[in-house]
Amino acid sequence: MSKPRDKDHDVGQTGHPGELVGVGEDVWMDVIQKMDEVYSDLLQYEVALEEKNAKLEESQQFILSVLTAMSDILVVCGRDGAIEDVNPALEVITGKSAEALRGSAIYDLFVGEGARDKARQLLTVFGEREVHDCELQLRAHDGSAVPVSFNCTPRFNAVGKSMGMVVTGRPVGELRKAYQALRQAHDDLKRTQQQLLHSEKMASLGRLVAGVAHELNNPISFILGNVHALRRYADRLETYLGAVHAGDSTEQLAEQRARLRIDRILADLDPLIEGTIEGAERTRQIVDGLKRFSAIDRDEQQPFDLAEVVERSVRWVSQAARKDFKVRLDIPAPLMMVGSAGQMQQVMMNLVQNAWDATSTLDHPRLQISAEVDAAAAQVCLRFEDNGPGIDPANLAHVFDPFFTTKPVGQGTGLGLAISYGIIERHGGRLSAANASAGGAMFTACLPLAPLTPAC
Repeated sequence: MSKPRDKDHDVGQTGHPGELVGVGEDVWMDVIQKMDEVYSDLLQYEVALEEKNAKLEESQQFILSVLTAMSDILVVCGRDGAIEDVNPALEVITGKSAEALRGSAIYDLFVGEGARDKARQLLTVFGEREVHDCELQLRAHDGSAVPVSFNCTPRFNAVGKSMGMVVTGRPVGELRKAYQALRQAHDDLKRTQQQLLHSEKMASLGRLVAGVAHELNNPISFILGNVHALRRYADRLETYLGAVHAGDSTEQLAEQRARLRIDRILADLDPLIEGTIEGAERTRQIVDGLKRFSAIDRDEQQPFDLAEVVERSVRWVSQAARKDFKVRLDIPAPLMMVGSAGQMQQVMMNLVQNAWDATSTLDHPRLQISAEVDAAAAQVCLRFEDNGPGIDPANLAHVFDPFFTTKPVGQGTGLGLAISYGIIERHGGRLSAANASAGGAMFTACLPLAPLTPAC
């Protein structure tokens, strides 16, 4: 009698092919679950692969669009100089398709054995170093030679092994046109800047006409008074000399000399002449200062005394301002520097004029101008501190911007400080604005001094 088989361990086949006997339902559920998981993973892998393919196609399309849009030449070559890829710009110049260029030697693109040898040296001898702005003659589709400025950059694989070069180039003719356009734009900008500078200078000059007129009035009045005195003295001397030439007696001449006060006239002649010369010289200095200020500077590298420029600027502005506008100067003299005295006077007048504008509504307007000389650095820092309301903190960053002004319409162009900032920079200095600790605005102009000439 046979032994009965264990139900749980008895796996066999039925009469139907492929049908297993003794396999439980739990086993089939596990198999189905595993199949679902594998199928789900396959679907995820497929989705991820499609996304990567889409990104790859997008990247390829982007690279192709960039290469097509490039106006510069692009050539990718191997270590042996064989062309691997080119962009459409090279196709246009050479008249050959990318398929025809691939596999050919890059050296064959150049005109002349010298250019080919030089290209061979750059790509082989210096194959692992960058090359910049190397001009070579490229053969065009019509057989002509096109000068091209080339740049070569080596390319490496993931382990750092050299794989060849990436060569870019731009026809030199286009570069020359670009440089010429840039130079023209620079010249136009310089000319416009000079016009703005001169325009602002003329505006400043117009505001100071009253002060300069007063400054000129004193020496001219002094000269005029002296000339009238000399005219009266000349009439008396003419009368006395007439008596001398007429042969009058000694007693008569003595009487004439005393009556006409000839001795007093002779004593006054030297002081009158000296005073007239001094007044004329003072007038000449004022006119010369006006000419230097108003003229367009031809030679901006001339030595001048900065202390004298500051004093003259203060005097001119103060004459046009209220009589109670007090300016205190604490500046050592001389302060010799090299540059444009006219432009520097424009800066100083702008700073003094701004201080007057800021304090004009106060009962006691004041301006303190002091200087700190750093002999070791050959530099002087001028500080202009007024007792006005100061500068709004929100405006401190914009006070030197062109056309920025807080003055009412018609009273300011917004160019004075901007132009002053540029003038100070061109003289190798710096101009800054801040609010003083005691209140009021403080402008600081630091400028280089001329080197001292050693004594013989």
